[in-house]
Amino acid sequence: MFWCVLGPRQQGAAGEFSAMMWLHEHGYDVYLPLGHSPDVDMIALRDTEVVRVQVKTSRVREKDRWAITLATRGGNRSWNGLVKRFSAERCDALFVAVADGRRWFVPAEAVEGGSGMRLGGPKYAAFEVERGLPLLSLIGK
Repeated sequence: MFWCVLGPRQQGAAGEFSAMMWLHEHGYDVYLPLGHSPDVDMIALRDTEVVRVQVKTSRVREKDRWAITLATRGGNRSWNGLVKRFSAERCDALFVAVADGRRWFVPAEAVEGGSGMRLGGPKYAAFEVERGLPLLSLIGK
């Protein structure tokens, strides 16, 4: 598969760019936190609506579903053994972009489970949005 050359940072940046493009196309102004933000990747504003958005990406397919890791295990620092699971208390929406360009914008309260999810089947089908560019093409490789 051609998208296997993406490193984790490149993949994350491509996913965030995909989210920003989709949000902008749907009338949101997008703001990025200065420095590291542990709970949200961006804030989206439209009229009086404020949406704290967490972005996840995946290039892992298991049978006919995309496997999405929601839990964070240390990030760019040495892992301290603590696992931070996804929680609707820390964000309002989850934006997911996968390697082939499929995307989902899921209200945080609709996300079941805090460590992972599978996308591409009927469970989250109502939250799938327009397909974007494949992740690899978003970083210019």
